[in-house]
Amino acid sequence: MANEVIGVIGGSGLYEMEGMTGVAQVTVDTPFGRPSDEYVTGTLDGVSMVFLPRHGKGHRFTPSEVNYRANIYGMKKLGVTRIISVSAVGSLREEIVPGHIVIPDQFIDRTRGFRKDTFFGNGVVGHVQFADPVCAELSDLLHAAAVEVDAVVHRGGCYVCMEGPAFSTRAESHLYRSFGASIIGMTNLTEAKLAREAEICYGVIALSTDYDCWHDAHADVSVEAIIAIIKNNVATAKKIIRQAVAKVAAGRGCGCGEALKYAIISDTSVIPVETRENLELIMGKYL
Repeated sequence: MANEVIGVIGGSGLYEMEGMTGVAQVTVDTPFGRPSDEYVTGTLDGVSMVFLPRHGKGHRFTPSEVNYRANIYGMKKLGVTRIISVSAVGSLREEIVPGHIVIPDQFIDRTRGFRKDTFFGNGVVGHVQFADPVCAELSDLLHAAAVEVDAVVHRGGCYVCMEGPAFSTRAESHLYRSFGASIIGMTNLTEAKLAREAEICYGVIALSTDYDCWHDAHADVSVEAIIAIIKNNVATAKKIIRQAVAKVAAGRGCGCGEALKYAIISDTSVIPVETRENLELIMGKYL
C-alpha cells in the first residue's frame, strides 16, 4: 500500500470523488492568493488523497482565471507527491474518437502570458528541465489502469494548450493538426510547469469530447455536445483513478522529486527575505 499522498485536480465535469472516506474540507492559505476552492482530503481504498476542482465548485473560473500557482502550492502544502489531472480535451486526430481517453506526454504552449506559470521571479531565477513535461512513471500507471478498466486509451500524444475561453478557429485547428498534435485543451501545461517546479509528479487523464472544428464530417464543437460526452468520460476517469491509486508504489523511481536540484541560478545570498519565506515550501532545501 502506498505511503504517498495522491492529488487529483478535476476539470470540466469532475468536481468530486465518490468513495473517499474520512473526508474533510480544508482551506489552504498560500503566498500566491486563494486556490480555486477548498481541498477535499480523505482516503480512497486506503490511499491518502487530496482533491481539488480546478475551476472551483460550480465551474466559476475560466482557464485564464484559475490561480494555478496557489492550486499547486496548496497540493504541496498538503503533502501531495503525485498529481493526477483530469481534463476535457478536443481531438485533433481521426483515431482519437470522442469518448476515448488520452495519456499525453508532450505539450505545445499557445497561451498568451495572462497566467502565472512559474514560482520563480521576485529575486530568484531558475530553469527546470522540461523536455519530458509529464512523469513517465505516473503516466505508465494511468495507462495501465485505463486498460484494466476497459477504457479505449491512447498512450502518448501532444497536447496543445491554448488560452481560451473561446474554442479554436478552423484555421487554428488545422494548424495544430499540421504540428502533429493529438489533442487540444486550455489548462494542463500550466499545471505541469508548476508541478515540475514543486517537484511533484504530474500525469494527465485527457477526456476526448469532440473533434474541435477541423473535422468536416462532424459538427463543430459545442458546450451541449461536450457535456453529454463528459458525463460518460468522467465516470471512466474515476474508475481509472481508483485503479491507479491502489497500485502506486511507496517511493518514486522518477526524477521529479529532484527537479530543482540543479535549476536555481541565482546567488542564494541575494534572494530577498520575503521571496525566501514565500518559497520555503517549494525550494527551501536548495536555498
